[in-house]
Amino acid sequence: MKLKVIVHPAQEGGFWAEVPAIQGCATQGETLEELQANLRDAIEACASGAERFNRLDTSSCN
Repeated sequence: MKLKVIVHPAQEGGFWAEVPAIQGCATQGETLEELQANLRDAIEACASGAERFNRLDTSSCN
């Protein structure tokens, strides 16, 4: 499954990203590489919690 991720520059430097399909799933990183690694961890943790509480919106997933 592919998830849409929106990446934003952080005001204090670095980046932050959100995953619209998983309510409340967001993370940050100083570099894009760090952000990507943090996203993997965040998506895994958030998705397992979202499935438990029936909050995973698969309409935006490919």
